[in-house]
Amino acid sequence: MTENATASSNTASKQFLLHQMYIKDLSFESPNSPDVFKQVDAEMETKLNIKNSHRELGDNRFEVILHLSVHAKRGDQTVFLIEIDQAGIFEMRGFHKEELGQIIGTHCPATLFPYVRETISSTATRGGFPPLVLQPINFEALYAQSIQHGKPQA
Repeated sequence: MTENATASSNTASKQFLLHQMYIKDLSFESPNSPDVFKQVDAEMETKLNIKNSHRELGDNRFEVILHLSVHAKRGDQTVFLIEIDQAGIFEMRGFHKEELGQIIGTHCPATLFPYVRETISSTATRGGFPPLVLQPINFEALYAQSIQHGKPQA
């Protein structure tokens, strides 16, 4: 009974809060317009780059930024390039440093990603292109990979 009470009190003392979410930077380029609209039958290849960063704001708050870029090409011609920095201010109390690193590297970007996905799809559409559907990202696997390569998040 005492072990359960201790485990419950440890869990209860941990807090994860999202205070604010915002776009820090957003860029859309279609350098070969309107010529790219003539080749609608050609296959378009998209390359996705993703990373996240963070900085401590004090009082157990962190700004976490999910950096994402999508480069769409047909052959060697750029169709469009979208870059976004989606940020959030998260408060995390009661976690050990190792736990903080994992939360910043997994849970925070997973919280931000749906908003990034919608913004990228909407931006592509407003640029005259079909909606771009980004597949879900396994941030747990990306974090584990970064740990293996010696780049912990916190």
